[in-house]
Amino acid sequence: MIDPVIRIQGLSVAYGSQRVVRDVSVDIPACQITAIIGPSGCGKTTLLRSISRLVELAEGTRVWGQVLFEGQDVYAPNVDVTEIRKQIGLLAQRPFPLPMSIYDNVAYGPRLYGTRKREVLNAIVEKQLQAAGLWDEVKGRLQTPASTLSVGQQQRLCLARGLAVEPEVLLCDEVTSALDPISAQRIEARLLELKTDYSIVLVTHVLRQARHLADYVIFMYMGELIEHGPANQVFNDPRQEKTRAYLEGEFY
Repeated sequence: MIDPVIRIQGLSVAYGSQRVVRDVSVDIPACQITAIIGPSGCGKTTLLRSISRLVELAEGTRVWGQVLFEGQDVYAPNVDVTEIRKQIGLLAQRPFPLPMSIYDNVAYGPRLYGTRKREVLNAIVEKQLQAAGLWDEVKGRLQTPASTLSVGQQQRLCLARGLAVEPEVLLCDEVTSALDPISAQRIEARLLELKTDYSIVLVTHVLRQARHLADYVIFMYMGELIEHGPANQVFNDPRQEKTRAYLEGEFY
């Protein structure tokens, strides 16, 4: 038995007439890294983005089934979507720093939710830049534009910005795919440290990364959930033939 932070029940997602996620039911454990793996186009990112209702941003999207977070269906009519997206943050594939200073990027979310005192904002900025492994590199130039940072630094800045609103769950969508190997390793190190305080769901096409980071694994194929379970079991003793074939590189 796992202690789920999110419980997905009978979830399907369609873009127009094309169903890309088909009747998925799975529990996502709390304070672990859950990796969603599978070949390109299998529904990994759609499943990830459905957790915080980001799939709705695409026109013509239809969603049915349930995504339960803290016992509440995030798709229920009375749900505050803004609050859901605060509690379930997203770190995207490519970094998108806001067109403002490094400091203001991290302070943006807390300000949006009502924090105004400078000393409080200062503490948040330092804490989250530390958590993202960026503080020592930028503490002397917090007022410079975020655009002056390298791509790897920008991704860590976006991580700090996401953490600044204190989410419970962090969704990570191919977060190292645009980074050089050293920057990717830094992000991976941060995620391993953060899982003691956050539940992390990671979409990755890199099996090495999934093996290195994941505590729990979800394997998707053609929009369907094929297998899920503890990482050691899925990687070392897969129960489904499609899982074994994917892990052995028979298809990508």
